[in-house]
Amino acid sequence: MNTVANVNSDPRIQKVRVTKDQIIADLADGRVISVPLAWSWRLSEATPVQRAKFRLIGTGQGVHWPDVDEDISVEGLLHGTPAPRPRARAAEMKLRVRRPPAQIHNRRANDASR
Repeated sequence: MNTVANVNSDPRIQKVRVTKDQIIADLADGRVISVPLAWSWRLSEATPVQRAKFRLIGTGQGVHWPDVDEDISVEGLLHGTPAPRPRARAAEMKLRVRRPPAQIHNRRANDASR
């Protein structure tokens, strides 16, 4: 059996679609790549409308979904690289609301008088 590999190939996405279970990309060279939807936690948590709104990056080097701020490269699809979730502590720190200094000072004064 002979196998021919084009080592100079520069894979490009021509078309992409997201189903309830998969992210499927049609490449310019005729290959079709699919990965589990769960590999992109942002897309798996997105609505079908958000998943349908995307644009190709450059000439097909990747795909960007603006409503969920997700980017997936053709290389990531080819190499099977799932998107990591942010660590819980980092996400928690971003969501914290800081109190204005006056509220902190008043709280300390009230605590001291008890």
